[in-house]
Amino acid sequence: MVVTNLGAAILYLGLGALCYYFVFDHKLMQHPQFLENQVQREIKYALWSLPYISIPTVALFFAEVRGYSKLYDRVDESPLGWPGLIFSMVSFLFFTDMCIYWIHRFLHHKLIYKYFHKPHHVWKIPSPFASHAFHPVDGFLQGLPYHIYPFLFPLHKVLYLALYVFVNIWTISIHDGDYRVPSLMEQIINGSAHHTDHHLFFDYNYGQYFTLWDRIGGSYRYPSAMMGKGPHDHIKKLMAEGKLSSDTINGHTNNNKNGIHVKKE
Repeated sequence: MVVTNLGAAILYLGLGALCYYFVFDHKLMQHPQFLENQVQREIKYALWSLPYISIPTVALFFAEVRGYSKLYDRVDESPLGWPGLIFSMVSFLFFTDMCIYWIHRFLHHKLIYKYFHKPHHVWKIPSPFASHAFHPVDGFLQGLPYHIYPFLFPLHKVLYLALYVFVNIWTISIHDGDYRVPSLMEQIINGSAHHTDHHLFFDYNYGQYFTLWDRIGGSYRYPSAMMGKGPHDHIKKLMAEGKLSSDTINGHTNNNKNGIHVKKE
């Protein structure tokens, strides 16, 4: 429990801070839907939630390392050797992406949403710290596929840890407000621009890494940010109309309850 909670807090706060200060565009804090004291609220909610998420997670970790899973220590224990190890890395991503899509979509069901997933959608324009700001049940369910995989398929223990770190990095990255995606990958990768539209428009882009299951499930939406209609474009429009000041453009907070700095006439 101590190791899991400490590791989760370090990954969340450490990677989140790096992303917040070096990647996140602080202009987004001027968006009308960026809440007052939102970053502090995201951090507070995540740190409250993580210890509860860790309780069932630790139980699964315990079962995994006690021999109930298909985790192995050495590459030569893999059924297919090095090719098997590489294949497991790819299959882990596709398996968990598929599972998370359907779990995430289930959490949007009208009978479930308000109890567990709604707290995460408070953050319409998320910062990197929104990445782990889930209700504990929501957070555990969306993390469950990562723990199910090694019970079903062989996986190297060190690779499992590396993938676990990668998962945390990716979760932060899709909340970081950096909407750039290589043009060749726009239709394939579910990046920050795609996930921001999920926060804004609710019924689209449920996927974690890829757009595959959103296309299969009919929930894919091409990112508004890539069509010149995203959050940055909305901010530019408000500034052009004189409704926003550039005084806080570098991300300083303000006292406006809507999270924007209103230009005084």
